[in-house]
Amino acid sequence: MQLTMAQALVRFLNNQYIKVDEEIHPLFAGVFTIFGHGNVLGIGQALEEDPGHLRVFQGRNEQGMAHTAIAFAKQKKRRQIMACTSSIGPGAANMITAAAVATANRIPLLLFPGDTFASRQPDPVLQQIEQPYDASLTTNDAFRPVSKYWDRIGRPEQLMIAMKNAVRVLVDPAETGAVTICLPQDVQGEAYDYPELFFQKVIHHIDQRIATERELQEALDLIQQKKHPLIICGGGVRYANAGNTLKQFAEKFNIPIAETQAGKSAIESNHTHNVGGIGVTGNQAANQLANQADLIIGIGTRFSDFTTSSKQLFQHEDCSFLTINVSNFDASKLDATRIVADAKVTLELLDQRLSDAGYISAYQDEIPTAKVKWQQELRRLEQLDASTPSFQPEINGQLNDEELKEYQNTLGTTLAQTSVIRELNKRLSPDSIIVGAAGSLPGDLQRIWECKQIDTYHMEYGYSCMGYEISGALGAKLAAPEKEIYALVGDGSYLMLHSELITSLQEGLKINILLFDNSGFGCINNLQMGHGMGSFGTEFRLRNEKTQKLDGPIQTINYAASAAGYGVKTYSVRTMKQLYEALADIPNQSRSTLMDIKVLPKTMTHDYSSWWNVGGSEIAQQPSITRVHQQLHQQRLKARPY
Repeated sequence: MQLTMAQALVRFLNNQYIKVDEEIHPLFAGVFTIFGHGNVLGIGQALEEDPGHLRVFQGRNEQGMAHTAIAFAKQKKRRQIMACTSSIGPGAANMITAAAVATANRIPLLLFPGDTFASRQPDPVLQQIEQPYDASLTTNDAFRPVSKYWDRIGRPEQLMIAMKNAVRVLVDPAETGAVTICLPQDVQGEAYDYPELFFQKVIHHIDQRIATERELQEALDLIQQKKHPLIICGGGVRYANAGNTLKQFAEKFNIPIAETQAGKSAIESNHTHNVGGIGVTGNQAANQLANQADLIIGIGTRFSDFTTSSKQLFQHEDCSFLTINVSNFDASKLDATRIVADAKVTLELLDQRLSDAGYISAYQDEIPTAKVKWQQELRRLEQLDASTPSFQPEINGQLNDEELKEYQNTLGTTLAQTSVIRELNKRLSPDSIIVGAAGSLPGDLQRIWECKQIDTYHMEYGYSCMGYEISGALGAKLAAPEKEIYALVGDGSYLMLHSELITSLQEGLKINILLFDNSGFGCINNLQMGHGMGSFGTEFRLRNEKTQKLDGPIQTINYAASAAGYGVKTYSVRTMKQLYEALADIPNQSRSTLMDIKVLPKTMTHDYSSWWNVGGSEIAQQPSITRVHQQLHQQRLKARPY
């Protein structure tokens, strides 16, 4: 069948299907595009001529459209995928960050960056980087370290093996991530006699990996030795649809469940054994139980430094680790006894064996007591009101009374971030999906957001990529068009990337932006000041003509007015009354909305018996910095070495 390489590619994508729970549907739902000279006459021509069932979307920023594709696959539990195509040079380079996001989070993403001429005859073509030591290098070689599979199509017939390998990686839950297939602009339009076999309908399966007898016996022996185990529920629980199985397991054997960012909403927050978020962005209940646990059972988690509090959270002298993960790499962390298998099937097998052995943990009232105490803290956080004389910022010692008044007067608000989030949590429809990624909001949301229904919490925290939030909300909306989607985003992240908001308007896909404006990179301002520094380069302030530093007046931005220019329905929120009115009106809107919420800095949550191992200066003129470095050194001594 004589086709151009690009035409063959589009036809191949249209014939890939996946079977899940007896249902067969297309593996690839669509293609996000930003056309340039490196792809418009190749893959662009093929998509115009015959896209098949593929829906073609127009991106506004290459990184943003790829984030949207990631969020779509994440919300679909990795069972359907979007592809993205860009031109060469800067268009391709813009997708590198998104490739890293996909790979860090183990989310399938298929990228087709345009590439320079395979023939090299027009070199240097527009937007080409030339390296005198290697003529084969292009911008796209930068995708190699952030891709799980990478290839460059130098001849049309190479497409066949490249795409077979690409799909192999994309549908493998243990190996999935970004797949980058570089398409030289001349090869895209070259014809080849492709065999019809290449275009036959292929049905892919995500098989449940079964634990070996040895793995199950070792896990059984370990659990029976322990009295106070703790389960860490990771993203793998959601992808395996193992939430209900996990709940039954925890109830039967009386084991508390703590959640990672990716695992949150695998089960409801009010479940009797769910003690909430764990680690650096975790709460007091989960972290205290983790500190005392003699066995950590990690299910579908990669044990990031935030989950483990930089490997320092687990302080029981006889603490052991058991992991259940489809990835041998992730299962092997923390020197764990490991089961490399599907979470749902493994829990069912362990349930049967532990029941036969008569096992039950030694917990008495520790789990409900921890949950009750945390509920008391939640009530305190939701009642914070900066208009009262007794108000103190949650992060003490970093904002004096004069500075607090300056922010109140400039932003025109007394709203605290924690109380706003709690009100949102109470008033949004329980089936709404919230999306987040970076700054102080992920910490607040993991701690104080309560998920009333499963699969309603969508956080990108494997790479914590600023700018993911709004693109991610669009991807979640594509995956769940019947749901209200809310992106919770800080002003810093919003300024970095919000271009796919335009695509949401173009497509008639309503998303809702809840923009928390505290005039700065508040999370990092907390970090620097909490480690002995002053406030430097993290607040949004004007250049001071006298000092020539960024310590002048607070810079204010009317985000609502800006977004209104796009055609978005907007709200300006400075009071709780305005918040309530906006929340009541948003469900009545048919187009995307943006709520410009002014909140005071230092009113987010923090700590709760956690610690984060970050760099600190060993030598500095400020004694406060060297003191903190010494404290960091002492904390590092408590952490596990590997």
